[in-house]
Amino acid sequence: MARIDVVMPQMGESIAEGTLSKWLKQLGDEVKRDEPLFEISTDKVDAEIPAPAAGVLAEIKVQEGQTVPVQTLVAVIETDKGASATAAPSAAAQRAPAASGAAVASSPPTPAAPSRPLPASTAPVKGGDGAETAEERLRRKSTPLVRKIAAEHRVDISTIPGTGFAGRVTKQDILGVIERGAPAVPRAPGPQRLAPAVEHPAVEPWPGDRVEPFSKIRKITADHMIMSRRVSAHVTSFFEVDYSRVAELRRKHKAANAERGVNLTYLAFIAKACAENLRTHPVVNAAVSGDNIIYRQDVNIGIAVALDWGLIVPVVKRADELSLSGLARAISDLGERARTKKLSPDEIQRGTFTITNPGVFGSYAGAPIINQPQVAILGVGAIEKRPKVVTLADGTDTIAIRTMGMVSMSYDHRVVDGADADRFLADVKRTLENFPEGAI
Repeated sequence: MARIDVVMPQMGESIAEGTLSKWLKQLGDEVKRDEPLFEISTDKVDAEIPAPAAGVLAEIKVQEGQTVPVQTLVAVIETDKGASATAAPSAAAQRAPAASGAAVASSPPTPAAPSRPLPASTAPVKGGDGAETAEERLRRKSTPLVRKIAAEHRVDISTIPGTGFAGRVTKQDILGVIERGAPAVPRAPGPQRLAPAVEHPAVEPWPGDRVEPFSKIRKITADHMIMSRRVSAHVTSFFEVDYSRVAELRRKHKAANAERGVNLTYLAFIAKACAENLRTHPVVNAAVSGDNIIYRQDVNIGIAVALDWGLIVPVVKRADELSLSGLARAISDLGERARTKKLSPDEIQRGTFTITNPGVFGSYAGAPIINQPQVAILGVGAIEKRPKVVTLADGTDTIAIRTMGMVSMSYDHRVVDGADADRFLADVKRTLENFPEGAI
């Protein structure tokens, strides 16, 4: 009887741990090779993890909601299908319905205790009254890898506002501080003052209300948005765009592109216009690093995707090098895989500019929050037919029905001035209103 270990996978180089958010199989269930076994959440992505072999789920080592380091043993599969489960039923399994294959309701994610004892030199110490000490809180807000990097560079983790789940300091956080040239801070003996994590005030539920804990992705989004508002000086500009030229090109080339499996959406045209103009407006395709501006060489456009369980931003890499149809394919593919939890961690990283499209739900215009560490985000309003004053060739004005829509761009006024933002938006507007047919 062969026993196959199932471990917490490493979903990207910078990922040191993951939360097992949901078991898709129960103790004693038969599983097929590559069949989804459990779901995990990390600081970067939610994903389904497939079974490494066919057999019976014999042991469950990590319960739903637990956060453990990568390579931690989470389960054991016995490849002899006649074997019975050898482990005592877990708490999650005991709560499961008796019907075969029934799903277990997820409990709110909470950090798990380490699976092995900490060395005596680093073990947390309780205060005299049993309360959690600052050292314990630090340990809970970072991983061993992050603490190792911090120690090597003599950086005080307690001074870093974490962007990870529940305010945890991630590898990207600590490396960002080091890249910005943060001064070495020797740790003084005794308790250290912790940087305040994002706090969401408690509100009293009323009778009949339903209280539902944040999902991991919702918690990450909430903390990230609050952090972005604190960090960047947000300003928003609005431009009205006449999409009549784009509408004409879509009608003309819709059938031919559909035969090739390409859907020429308005969003594809907008992404193409942005990609072309980001190269000539580098400050909009930048990032702030301490007292420096990083002008990104690559043009990587993130496309916000609304999911039933939250928001995710997959990234089209080197978007300025793609044709219109190539961009349309990439946007469609990333959106579909975001909805089915098939994205890899690399596909939601290294964005330089973001587009969000609330107009698909009917929104006229909005002021989106910047996706850190970028300096600008474009919001697309509803595109619809509206009356507009147009000037005819003879110089007279008339009212015509045109396909119109608003675009808005929130930008970081620390580095992007209003003139910079408006020049970029004016060029995007000009590109869309005079889109060349040869680019189709």
